[in-house]
Amino acid sequence: MHITEDIEKREQNLMRGEAVLVVRNLYKSFGSHKVLIDCNVSLHNSENVVVLGKSGSGKSVLIKCIIGLLRPDSGTIKVLGENIPELNDEGLDKIRMKIGFLFQSNALYDSMTVRQNLEFPLRRHSISLKQGGVDQLVKDALADVKLAHTIDMMPAELSGGMRKRIALARTLILKPAIILYDEPTTGLDPITSREIIDLIKEVQQKYHAASLIISHDMNCVRMVADRVVMLINGRNYREGTYDELVQSKDPAIKAFFE
Repeated sequence: MHITEDIEKREQNLMRGEAVLVVRNLYKSFGSHKVLIDCNVSLHNSENVVVLGKSGSGKSVLIKCIIGLLRPDSGTIKVLGENIPELNDEGLDKIRMKIGFLFQSNALYDSMTVRQNLEFPLRRHSISLKQGGVDQLVKDALADVKLAHTIDMMPAELSGGMRKRIALARTLILKPAIILYDEPTTGLDPITSREIIDLIKEVQQKYHAASLIISHDMNCVRMVADRVVMLINGRNYREGTYDELVQSKDPAIKAFFE
């Protein structure tokens, strides 16, 4: 597979205002416990959308449904035109190559060096490249997160913030059209959180990737969100810009900003 960057195509799509992710009328329950109730989310090229909600509001279930780790009870999830619940394993593998996922836990392989961790997605998806091409992709991804010097280090030798940035570099190496961030600043100190927030913004500007960000870090929400979707008890409670929501008189919304 050829993975030359398609920034120009994304810019053209952006001009047309095309949606790369559309979730409609999504329901998901576990037994009698209803987690997502008529959930609706859209995401356009080069847009950062934050899904904001308390723990247990359905944020993580939503993101797992989007990448096909969970199957919804009903509803549609269109990712780059493909309806995720209808795809077989082969179809899911193909679409996942276009989706980057930054895990809350980073999910680096402790037994692999940084270089090997970044090479893994290329090997996993059978990307046909000569070693020189692989080396260049690894170096470019590490340069994007400003950690070129860590290439032969082990994850255990890195700080928590560095591991988060390496996980982001691994996400970027396939040049995804969509990036899903699962609580990207959780567990980080304020300075490191700001570094990750700045990286999210830089990725948006450089790659024109569309990002769906699961977060309850209000500083992160304020700094990265083009739009905010508030998820309360599994339902779309309100949607708007940060400034629009922060001015709301609704007690359920005000609770997030106090």
